[in-house]
Amino acid sequence: MKKIKIVGLILASLMVSPVFAEEMKIGVVNASVVLDQSPQKERALARLEKEFSARSKSLENKHKELRAAQEKLNRDAAVLSNEDRQVQERKIINDQRELKRLQDEYSEDLSIRRNEELRKLEEEIAETIVELAKKESYDLVLYQGVIFASEKADLTSKVLEKLKAK
Repeated sequence: MKKIKIVGLILASLMVSPVFAEEMKIGVVNASVVLDQSPQKERALARLEKEFSARSKSLENKHKELRAAQEKLNRDAAVLSNEDRQVQERKIINDQRELKRLQDEYSEDLSIRRNEELRKLEEEIAETIVELAKKESYDLVLYQGVIFASEKADLTSKVLEKLKAK
């Protein structure tokens, strides 16, 4: 809400002083486009995939083993003694709990790492926008929360070019 008020005040001041408005150079960057199309995002996703692929495969294997144990118990339930069946059922329940715990840890770790990578990417994008704004002498660059911007004010493609060059 504060951002909207600030932008409103800036725009209102521009309307009051048309001479000042002509001198002010304003640019806009579409945040979602830059985040989606930057090559840094692809590299970050590849790093996450590489980092978590072994754990993911391990979880898949444990899930298959658990399913196989359940199927075996279902097949052999009629011929097993009551005590043997209960022992296997308890083992399966314990394995299910362990698998759920491991899956929860995996999801939490992946989420934390994804957020770290996103934060790094957003910082790099912000630095790139500031570099471009200084280089091209912009007085104001809006990054998030923009509803409409003309092509003349849109810097998104220039920011993406700079990110691809890095």
